[in-house]
Amino acid sequence: MVSTSRQHMSTRIVISMTENPVAMTRLFQLISPSLPIGGYTYSQGIEWAVEQGWIKTEHDLQEWLGGLLDTTQLYFELPLLIRMMQAWQVQDLDALAHWNSYLLASRETAELRQEELNRARAFTQVILSLQPNAAPFRQQLIQSQHACFSFACTEWGVNQEQACYGLLWSWLENLTLSAIKIIPLGQTAGQQIIFKLSEKFPQIIAQACALQDDDIGASSMALAIASSRHETQYTRLFRS
Repeated sequence: MVSTSRQHMSTRIVISMTENPVAMTRLFQLISPSLPIGGYTYSQGIEWAVEQGWIKTEHDLQEWLGGLLDTTQLYFELPLLIRMMQAWQVQDLDALAHWNSYLLASRETAELRQEELNRARAFTQVILSLQPNAAPFRQQLIQSQHACFSFACTEWGVNQEQACYGLLWSWLENLTLSAIKIIPLGQTAGQQIIFKLSEKFPQIIAQACALQDDDIGASSMALAIASSRHETQYTRLFRS
């Protein structure tokens, strides 16, 4: 017997997909590993953490990613995505510039800032090839991948909640796939981690949507240390 909460969730998903099914295909395209923005080339400090023995097992990896999900994703990444989507909806470029600056200033290492800019440049080129009318906004887009993702979602009819699910999924899948190559772990272990952590998405997204501007901000000391040390790691498979 299906619980009432699951019935409600299933109904909501069906309704949101049938309201604009093309928008869902656009979202799938944005979060696909085949999107040529280089997401698979980054480990965000995990490579160094593995070398130092911080992450050795499936449990360690799940704890690492789960911790980031509860902090940086909840209090920083998702709220900024929401603010940027709201800015694009009314073409408030001043607000967009503010949140872009806030995002870049909050990247705690040179590697993380460079990753943001590298992905944004590649993402901008993809958007311009698919949406030529985005050309006047190029300078805003190349500031951050969040600006690009929020622009594309707004233009293609992806709503705020769907965009949040997409961003979380892309982040979790990319880092899990990177980590299982580094540790290494089996593909099944990676799928189990994604399966378990994705169950937290509804709660994380609901909390992120309710945050006020003054509540936005998060720091992960372990991530910052791992990323900064990775910059000078002797041998590397990943760019960060």
